[in-house]
Amino acid sequence: MNPLSFMSSYTRKPQHHTNRNVAEIYMRTSYRSAYIPLYSHKAGKSLSNVAEHIEATLSADDHLVKNPTASCFVRVKGDAMNTAGIFDGDVVVVDRSIDPNIGQIVLAEVDGQFTVRYLGQQQLTAANAQYESIYFADAESIALIGVVTGSMRKFA
Repeated sequence: MNPLSFMSSYTRKPQHHTNRNVAEIYMRTSYRSAYIPLYSHKAGKSLSNVAEHIEATLSADDHLVKNPTASCFVRVKGDAMNTAGIFDGDVVVVDRSIDPNIGQIVLAEVDGQFTVRYLGQQQLTAANAQYESIYFADAESIALIGVVTGSMRKFA
């Protein structure tokens, strides 16, 4: 089972802007979750009976999403948040029910374009120092959409 198959309960909304770091936003459309076995391995024990090693079953929804009705997934593009551990192609979980605080990573809409950045006093700041901050005073409109609460990365 594909660990990201639970995302099929979300609808994909591609972003066509080229100068911000959000590629897609996934909004929840159903409450179907995929449950995947969590395996543990104890040293010295054989893996011949895999079922003995199932510690629990987890759903990425249950593990990463605290408030399903107020959450969405966002696929990040680019390297603006690399030093925060968020890489090109990662999917971040955004909770719209959390009030953002200074220092948290947020999803924001700046002049109609979405971006993932650290929330500063009067700016949005990339984790990668090669990117300039986005100052609130320089934007025509800024909306803080939600707080990034987790991320997922696909390796294969």
